[in-house]
Amino acid sequence: MLEIDSLSVTYGRRDPSRPLALDGVSLSVQPGEILVVIGPNGAGKSTLIRAVSGALPSLSGTVRVAGQDLSQMSASQRARHMATVPQARNLPAAFTVYQSVLLGRTPYLSWLGQTSSRDQRVAHRALEQTLTLELADRRVGELSGGEQQRVLLARALAQDTPVLLLDEPTTHLDLQHQSSLLNLLRQLTNQKKLAVLMVLHDLNLASLYADRVALLVGGRLKTSGTPQEVLTEEDLSSVYNVPVHVVPHPDYGSPLVLPDGRFGAGS
Repeated sequence: MLEIDSLSVTYGRRDPSRPLALDGVSLSVQPGEILVVIGPNGAGKSTLIRAVSGALPSLSGTVRVAGQDLSQMSASQRARHMATVPQARNLPAAFTVYQSVLLGRTPYLSWLGQTSSRDQRVAHRALEQTLTLELADRRVGELSGGEQQRVLLARALAQDTPVLLLDEPTTHLDLQHQSSLLNLLRQLTNQKKLAVLMVLHDLNLASLYADRVALLVGGRLKTSGTPQEVLTEEDLSSVYNVPVHVVPHPDYGSPLVLPDGRFGAGS
């Protein structure tokens, strides 16, 4: 569904003489699959999401959805193929939650910009799924960071695309809402055969929810594979520069990443 082929991005303006923020990254995400991107700060994770979404111009490489090159599509066409949940909150403060979620239907509106009963139903369903229906009449500027994050997800779900990009979607969320959001993503991915590319800092959340994991370091893809293949003591200790232990989760059997509690003891 989603193919990223040799994607390179420079820092600042599009100039091949500048350092690369992404250097020849190639990844693919199949329908019904969640691919989680991990890596230390500055690895290029958010840059990857922005470049794949088209918000950041690439120096070279291609991004395709269902075999179609996104660079050859109009903004409206891209928005029907791919929805993004950004890390930064960029919702209009004066809009209500319902109005903000309804913005996800923009790619489907007529030239008059009028919403249909279907648009309204889809937006209402997205509010229900993200547990934000009770906030529908609230102004976005009145919401907490976690509430705004859920509204961003609702807007993306209302967009109703086969590909979903998420940059740290659990930011500002407490444990309850982290779990409900990621469980919802897992459920929708399975039911609607979405291709989900998601950035997470929490390695144990990545282990629990990812079908595959991609490890970025310095703008380059170090390795990718199943959580068991990528979340290893050797790679994680080296990349994050701190000793870790990786043991099977007692309930799920997935890799459980534990920092070495003895590191720095007595300092």
